[in-house]
Amino acid sequence: MTVQDLIGDGTARRGEFAELYRRVARAGLLRRRPLYYACRGAVLVAALAGLLVCFVALGESWWQLGLAPLFALLFGQLALLGHDVAHRAVFADRRTTDLAGIVLGNLVVGMSYGWWVDYHNRHHAHPNRVGHDPAADSLLFVRTAEQALRTRGLRRFVARYQAELFFPLLSLQALGLLVATGVTLVRGTVRRPVLERTLALLHHALAAALAVVVLTPLQSLAFTVLFGALLGVYLGCVFAPNHKGMPMTGPDAERTGFLRQQVLPSRNLRAGRFVHALFGGLGYQIEHHLFPAMPAAALRPASRLVRAYCAEIGVPYAEAGLVACFREIRRDLHAVGRSVPAGSDVAGAAEAVR
Repeated sequence: MTVQDLIGDGTARRGEFAELYRRVARAGLLRRRPLYYACRGAVLVAALAGLLVCFVALGESWWQLGLAPLFALLFGQLALLGHDVAHRAVFADRRTTDLAGIVLGNLVVGMSYGWWVDYHNRHHAHPNRVGHDPAADSLLFVRTAEQALRTRGLRRFVARYQAELFFPLLSLQALGLLVATGVTLVRGTVRRPVLERTLALLHHALAAALAVVVLTPLQSLAFTVLFGALLGVYLGCVFAPNHKGMPMTGPDAERTGFLRQQVLPSRNLRAGRFVHALFGGLGYQIEHHLFPAMPAAALRPASRLVRAYCAEIGVPYAEAGLVACFREIRRDLHAVGRSVPAGSDVAGAAEAVR
């Protein structure tokens, strides 16, 4: 299904987004929330300090693996805060935004800020459009039958069973971010390559030194693998419901107008405040795509205005509960995976092994 299937042959009315923007701005939902982000940042920094103290105090022990989920959750939250910084939801000027983003991304989280900004801006410009949205051209999942048929070897085998392998594949997300960071910083394809390289190397050097000093080599390896896998699953579960299982778009999407281009391939999460806090506000994906610089604290009230406006102009507004989201995602991944010709998965796996 494409966006054109949903909107028919008609052309989107001019000014749809302009009217919505006026309503949202009039409600005061576009103003920055410095106190909200100051409190959120302070809580996360305090939590990080507390976890590091616990890590050192616990020392050489296999009980350290019990801290790995807490570190994964915390670093996921720090990455989500960095996401808001990159969208200029926190600071107005670019210089402050970039410096804060590099410190938070490269030094604290260990991920290239410059790479993420480029990747994420392309995603926002063309959501769910193969060849333009990098999230729709993922190495982990195939989103269309054409992508599935282009796979070879082990990749084809994984594509055929991607629905069944959904959560194991998500565990590789953090590794993928680490590889992308390494490649980007080696190539120097960011605005501040020296600063980004220095801070990223400092992050990973400090993390490695801490693990080596506190843990045995085997414990260090086990902790790192568990932490990385859990962080990947956490971030994957945050971002997957947003667009996976939703209509793919094509060149026609740009002609429908900005509002429909962003709303139709996006899905909101229907959940309580606690779950939305875990998602860093990104469960309100429709509102985030329409107003990327909107503070996370304003997304919930904005959703009421956007939902009502979409009903008013006849634009589908997708929402689903958490379990329903993942059912829809797995159903779509299963359908696409099964478009790989029967028997080719076995041959592809054998070819990869050889």
